[in-house]
Amino acid sequence: MFFSGDPSTRKRVDLGGRSSKERDRKNLLEQTRVERNRRLWLRQQNSAVLKIQKCFRGRKAVKTEQSKLREQFYEAYGKYCQNVDRNSFGPDSDFLCQFLYFFKADDIDDFLVLVQICRLLWWFVQNNGDVVNIFAGVDYSSTYALVNYRVKQFVQACIHALHQNRNQLKGQLLLTPEELNVSAVPLLEVLVLLIDSKLPWSCKIVEYLFRNNALGLLREIILTGKGNDAENYFSIGKGSSLERVLMAVVRHVGQEPCICSHINPRYTFASQIITIPFLWHLFPNLQQMFAAEDLSQFYMHQMAKFGQNMINFLPKDISNEFPSRACMLGNVLEIAGIALSHPLCSFDMAIDLAAVTTVLLEALPSAITSNGRESSMSADDDMTGDEVKEIALDRKLEQQINNAVNPRFLLQLTNILFKEISSVNDSDYGPNDREVTAVDAVCGFLHVTFGKLPLERIMTVLAYRTELVITLWNFTKKCHENQKWSSLTSNDAPGWLLPLAVFCPVYKHMLMIVDNEEFYEQEKPLSLKDIRTLIIILRQVLWQLLWVNHTTSSNSVKSVPNSSVRKGRFVQAIQQRVSIAVSELLSQLQDWNNRRQFTSPSNFHADGVNDLFISQALIENTRANEILKQAPFLIPFTSRVKIYSSQLAAVRQRHGSQAVFSRNRFRIKRDRILEDAYNQMSQLTENSLRGLIRVTFVNEFGVEEAGIDGGGIFKDFMENITRAAFDVQYGLFKETADHLLYPNPGSGMIHEQHFQFFHFLGTLLAKAMFEGILVDIPFATFFLSKLKQKYNYLNDLPSLDPELYRHLIFLKHYKGDISELELYFVIVNNEYGEQTEEELLPGGRNLRVTNENVITFIHLVANHRLNFQIRQQSSHFLRGFEQLIQKDWIDMFNEQELQLLISGSVDSLDIDDLRLHTNYAGDYRSDHYVIEMFWEVLKGFSLENRKKFLKFVTGCSRGPLLGFRNLEPLFCIQSASSNAAEESLDRLPTSATCMNLLKLPPYTSKEQLETKLLYAINADAGFDLS
Repeated sequence: MFFSGDPSTRKRVDLGGRSSKERDRKNLLEQTRVERNRRLWLRQQNSAVLKIQKCFRGRKAVKTEQSKLREQFYEAYGKYCQNVDRNSFGPDSDFLCQFLYFFKADDIDDFLVLVQICRLLWWFVQNNGDVVNIFAGVDYSSTYALVNYRVKQFVQACIHALHQNRNQLKGQLLLTPEELNVSAVPLLEVLVLLIDSKLPWSCKIVEYLFRNNALGLLREIILTGKGNDAENYFSIGKGSSLERVLMAVVRHVGQEPCICSHINPRYTFASQIITIPFLWHLFPNLQQMFAAEDLSQFYMHQMAKFGQNMINFLPKDISNEFPSRACMLGNVLEIAGIALSHPLCSFDMAIDLAAVTTVLLEALPSAITSNGRESSMSADDDMTGDEVKEIALDRKLEQQINNAVNPRFLLQLTNILFKEISSVNDSDYGPNDREVTAVDAVCGFLHVTFGKLPLERIMTVLAYRTELVITLWNFTKKCHENQKWSSLTSNDAPGWLLPLAVFCPVYKHMLMIVDNEEFYEQEKPLSLKDIRTLIIILRQVLWQLLWVNHTTSSNSVKSVPNSSVRKGRFVQAIQQRVSIAVSELLSQLQDWNNRRQFTSPSNFHADGVNDLFISQALIENTRANEILKQAPFLIPFTSRVKIYSSQLAAVRQRHGSQAVFSRNRFRIKRDRILEDAYNQMSQLTENSLRGLIRVTFVNEFGVEEAGIDGGGIFKDFMENITRAAFDVQYGLFKETADHLLYPNPGSGMIHEQHFQFFHFLGTLLAKAMFEGILVDIPFATFFLSKLKQKYNYLNDLPSLDPELYRHLIFLKHYKGDISELELYFVIVNNEYGEQTEEELLPGGRNLRVTNENVITFIHLVANHRLNFQIRQQSSHFLRGFEQLIQKDWIDMFNEQELQLLISGSVDSLDIDDLRLHTNYAGDYRSDHYVIEMFWEVLKGFSLENRKKFLKFVTGCSRGPLLGFRNLEPLFCIQSASSNAAEESLDRLPTSATCMNLLKLPPYTSKEQLETKLLYAINADAGFDLS
């Protein structure tokens, strides 16, 4: 930029080593390429201009010629066709040739001429009766090519005219043939005449219309005619000319000989017409003909051939509320109900129907389900691999679909398909192909239905009005015995997954309603032997799904083709659903086994549970932890107790560092233990409740009892407070006939603040479990279900009210007219002599129990007694309980196991086990003569005295749940004196419960030891003997 002082011009050097000649060559090549592209673009421009000009001149010439021909036509035949006779339609006349050449559907004059031509043609046919003679003359065979061409063009002109002017003709499109004076009816009636299946050109004409999407135009014509309001769909087109056109079209398809089978699937009757909302309500005569002439079987097979691709062939949705797939499903289900009821309905027809409805149901938006579903029914959104947009269907459309899948439809479909299975149940060679096809069709349809439609009514019908459970069990057992299952890892048919996805939820629903007599005595629907086999099969399936072949993430299939991704996601979704359904069914069968044992509890345990599995189960988000949450019964009870104890210990350890500084001290009067405990414990926060609590007892004289609470006094306090709080005399709890406790429904009549007391009792029980203290409180099973937030059913009623249960079962099996018993949907509550009447349903006082609704009545009564009456008390108890005990901790256990966690069992008072895990101090050894006498005396104690002894030395009358090896610290016997002096022999045994220590004097005789020990444990002197 500035002068450097050097006047010479320096040579430019390319540091890349390239010469200037090389740069010039590259520039030249680039310039040549640009120039060549510019010349090519100019040639293309010129060519395009020539084509545009040629097209414009051609169109202009055609318009000019059309105008000339139109004038000639008017001169020859009159502007209103007044000079036209029947011969004008013949092959020798130019009448139709001229008209079709200049006709424009959007020209109002041409349209009116077409209407008049159609009106004249209709009159000529009515007078002569032979449309072939009018168009072809005397010899159709010699002029068929010309005639067919003219008829094609004429029919297409009529359809285009109707479509082009559909908005102006909106009020005329659904009129009957008698209204010939309006414009739309003559056009439609001529279409009916010219596509009649009896005419020789029928197949050619219909094929031509299909290929040119004439049905798509008719679809838009129909939608315009009915309007946008869903209320306008019903019966407004009955007997109309438009309905007659559709009947003529649908009657033709499938006839022999026919060449219409290779039409584009997008242009078929199924895609364009059956997707119209409420088609059969709009055109009821079309529905009758469609079903009566077996045309439905042809269309079902046609749609079934396309499989999953059928959705891609459907026209654009009318609106979000009326998606084409949902409209087609509603129409298909309605026509299927008629077709299945036909005595000659074939197996193949039912298979095709199941396949079509399954595909359409899968494509439904998830919002079709108006009421909530279980978690096991939530995996369908991923089955197609596409995102399903959350939309709400029109209320009437949703109602149409729900109503169509009615008891009659389900019964007919399963009966037709299961006929093929029942006839081969005795085969020793596994299911045949036809049998597998039937099961696959039924289960495929029901599997999708469970995820899309309201479940309650469907499940009840399948469980009680079909042979689904028995048939699928026979099929499953046969496949299992003959090892005919498909491979689990296959991306094709899911093999045994699909039958189990249907069998498990239906059988589970049945078990909720079946009574104890039917299950145990009558062995309905399955024998106890079969149920034992079923438990083993389901346990193996569940272990394989959750542990062996655990579902992998969908991310692992991203690199494979889309169809493989879709199949992979389908298999993953069904695996997830089956694992949940099998878990729920096995859990329910375990409940039945707990009520009355029919198989060994170990049959529910998986074979692969070991120490490594247990260690992984403690870690969140591991497979073992997922199994623990979903199917805890696969893990033996003792292993789950270890996991539970480890979880509690971890929480106590986290709070242990704060315990020294936040220790809470209670001063409790023994004669006011409940009131003092309630007042002091209610003031503690949740964190304080998790910390240590130390107790000082005050006796009846107001003097603090001796002893420092190192944990033993607190255990004694917990045992005494729980015994007092849950005593039925206090009025918060009642006893069943088996002396099991449950909340008193009338507790509010005794205690004004009864809800606060229930919250306190829940916290109290949770504190005992949190500290690992066993308390002797036998709860009723149906109340323990509330701690697990489960619903109680009829089969739980015998534990509460056996007499009421017997009466309800009598009603269930009553053979006469139940309405004569004068029962109504009301129930009488009797609490402390005060009777109140409650309605089980709105208006129940006026609703009589009949044979049709008696099952509903029975379950409403059971629900009222087991769930409704104690709902508020249970809810407050649960809130207090969950302050310390997390839900997932107790979800590992069923109700009987939860009772063991609370109270332990009589088996835990095993004297031999206690002796095996006892330490000795002072002069005592295991073979000391005093120790030998002590164990002999203890073995001779009654169960009640053994419990008193255990409380005397440990502060709790129940032993550790997993045996005395888990007592912390281990039980120890210490010599109370180094010699057998007279004064030492007069002393009573003493204890230090915080250390689980017994201080035993060296008695010289067995009788003296027994007398002193019994006196000490029965003195009930609190800790004054400690």
